Amino acid sequence: MIYNSKIKNEQTDGLFEAILLLKDLNECYRFFEDICTVKEIQAIAQRLQVVKLLVKNKTYHEIESETGASTATISRINRSLNYGADGYKLVLTRLGIVEEDED
Repeated sequence: MIYNSKIKNEQTDGLFEAILLLKDLNECYRFFEDICTVKEIQAIAQRLQVVKLLVKNKTYHEIESETGASTATISRINRSLNYGADGYKLVLTRLGIVEEDED
């Protein structure tokens, strides 16, 4: 089943198909260094770190201190975690950080 995303279009499909072709961490570094700015990569990495701390029930203050993310950013990530497309939950499950939901 193909997910019906609000960001889905031909260009986004092309980007994600390219990402899926990457074979290892080294290839990811090489591709993302070319396609993103350092700040963009750092922002995405920070968001993943924030969500990892949210599922560990850290407070906004603790997360802000540890990651440097603003409380507004933490709040947006928390909203996506709880009401979004379940992308964070999918990755966190595959990373072994949370257990798969039993629906």
